[in-house]
Amino acid sequence: MHVEAKNSRRWAVLVAVVVLVALGATSCGFKRKAYENPITKDTQQPDKILYDKAIRDIEHARYETARLTLNTLINTYDSSEFLAKAKLAIADSWFRQGGSEGNAQAEAEYKDFILFYPTMEEAAESQSRICEIHYNLMDKADRDPNNALRAEQECRTLLTQFPNSKYARGAEQRLREIQEVLAEAEMAAGDYYHHKGAFSAAANRLNGLVSQYPLYSKAAAALWEEGDAYSHMGPRFRKDAGDAYAKIVRDYPLSTFAEQAKKKLQEMEFAIPDADPSAVARMKFEASNHTKTSTVGKSMGLLKRGPDVSSAAKSGAPTMESPKREIPKNVPVPSENAGFTGDVTVAPVTGTSALDTQPDARTPAPAPASGGTTKK
Repeated sequence: MHVEAKNSRRWAVLVAVVVLVALGATSCGFKRKAYENPITKDTQQPDKILYDKAIRDIEHARYETARLTLNTLINTYDSSEFLAKAKLAIADSWFRQGGSEGNAQAEAEYKDFILFYPTMEEAAESQSRICEIHYNLMDKADRDPNNALRAEQECRTLLTQFPNSKYARGAEQRLREIQEVLAEAEMAAGDYYHHKGAFSAAANRLNGLVSQYPLYSKAAAALWEEGDAYSHMGPRFRKDAGDAYAKIVRDYPLSTFAEQAKKKLQEMEFAIPDADPSAVARMKFEASNHTKTSTVGKSMGLLKRGPDVSSAAKSGAPTMESPKREIPKNVPVPSENAGFTGDVTVAPVTGTSALDTQPDARTPAPAPASGGTTKK
């Protein structure tokens, strides 16, 4: 009896698991993903009927059918009040479809929507979607940065053109995460030069990194390596090394490198600056809002295509200007007086010149005259 009861319990558990798996598969297969921009107006107008049919197709992943219906609406009812919504729905269908083709078509459709309807609220949403497309395509920091650069550009466009939209705050945080990835790539390059002993290249790369991306989570480490690189370049760059250490103390006072930087400044007999109160407040906020990645999350990150942005800043204004490459400080700067200065004018030649009065140097000199008699 005991064995039979045990077997019956096993069968009950097995049946329950099978039922749950079946229900899960059924719910995944027939789950309806609601459309984000519906029209709630209840009417039986033919253009509204077409629009509603297309939205139902989009929600059930019948994207091609939905686009055919929406194009029918646009071509048949060219003065319809649902024209803008139909054009946006076409872009959304491509966005939901995804893949290389879907993303490319979605971006083109969203840009067309912004061009034709720049004052509509959905224009900001369209620009946000374009930013999201390239954000989702970003590779890790040590790989091709093209999508990260495109995502940075599109998020900046959103903040510039639609600063008061409800999508601006999300785009700002997304921009901080994008710039964390771009800064990580610069840090890897600067660290490589420093390790190889190319201190001029390392200092130049790391200095540009902190200037361009001051919110980078490892900015203090970059400044520490920059100061060390300048220290190896001779006494002429002593002040540059001191400036790097002073920047750590002033702008990153809670970092692990702050105390070491103070000791370096004391050894170099430089003044130790006071910590910037706003920098202290920002670093405290970042420490209290930092999301720590679990061991499982780190392991899964190795299999993930995209970069890990958990260390990105949660506050502070992201950089809105494109990076500018600087000349290394050990490269001589040309003097302001070097080269030709003045104006060049063109005027017709009047009167006689050297071309008329002097013989042509290319004309061969005449042979000397033979004098006297020839001896036999």
